[in-house]
Amino acid sequence: MKFALNSFNFFGIGPQRHLWNFFSALGLTALGLITSFHPASAQTFPNKPIRLMVGYAPGGLTDGVARTLAPGLTELLGQQVVVDNKGGGGSTIGTDLVAKAQADGYTLLMADQALISNTSLYQKLPYDTLKDLRPVGLVGVASSVIVVHPSLSVRSLKELVALAKNKPGSLNYASGGNGTLTHLAGELFKQVAGVDIVHVPYKGAGPAVVDLIGGQVPMMFSSIGPVVQHIKSGKVIALAVTGETRASAIPDVPTLSELGLPAASVVGYWGMMAPSAVPTDIIEKLNLAVNTTVKRPEVSQRLLGQGVEPAAGSAPNYEKILRAEIPKWAEVIKRANIKID
Repeated sequence: MKFALNSFNFFGIGPQRHLWNFFSALGLTALGLITSFHPASAQTFPNKPIRLMVGYAPGGLTDGVARTLAPGLTELLGQQVVVDNKGGGGSTIGTDLVAKAQADGYTLLMADQALISNTSLYQKLPYDTLKDLRPVGLVGVASSVIVVHPSLSVRSLKELVALAKNKPGSLNYASGGNGTLTHLAGELFKQVAGVDIVHVPYKGAGPAVVDLIGGQVPMMFSSIGPVVQHIKSGKVIALAVTGETRASAIPDVPTLSELGLPAASVVGYWGMMAPSAVPTDIIEKLNLAVNTTVKRPEVSQRLLGQGVEPAAGSAPNYEKILRAEIPKWAEVIKRANIKID
């Protein structure tokens, strides 16, 4: 021990009076080394490509929204933003990959309405939506539109409700599949309007729209983008949009609120999410890039062309929307007894 203590004298440190200071200095040095290995802050972020996960196969609406944003984000952030499609499980597989990714801001999720509804559609998810993920920011919102085939003898929402009540169980409506917004919008409408219409699920919205145009199914609660040209050509008839305000793509079509059914209003939300432990300064940098990109005229026009109204805002605002929408749809799903697994 005498050798050890005298060894400190080699560094000019007295063995008794300065021993504690020596170890304290070592501790501070170690702390500095540890701090240097902490994840990068927004000052150095990003310094490599960013992966933007889409929980569906290429070609769908959510994929289209992601690919509309990616070039602008790449330009603003100075690193390539790569869209990565991981389909399956109603987007839960891709969502889970993001929830469990390293919390450094380099793996993000392009979320849609499924992020909200899946919390109730699935009995057990491999992630907790509000605990394992945190919002980056809202990207856009979209109304649905109630459309009917011209062969159906109705030309207004009032006539549609009257027909459904006079012939309960005889009117079918198509959807893009169980648990999709095109399905849930119909179930909410049934509950609010007090009608009995029958759900006919398809494997995707595309085939459902094809059969609607062909008259194989008489009505649908469709996203606006896939049917807007068919509305303008008269192949289908739009009775009402489900949002709080009229849609810019079809401004002559009234809202459900205008027609006396505000409780049946439906809006789908698209936004960006990150793993929950991503530092706030990185979230804020990403949020600024998202908002700036969404506000660019060429991006806004492309989103509108897909039936999505551009939206921007803070991460807390998007979180507020999620916390309000999740229990709302949980109640609708429970009352309709909808289950995916």
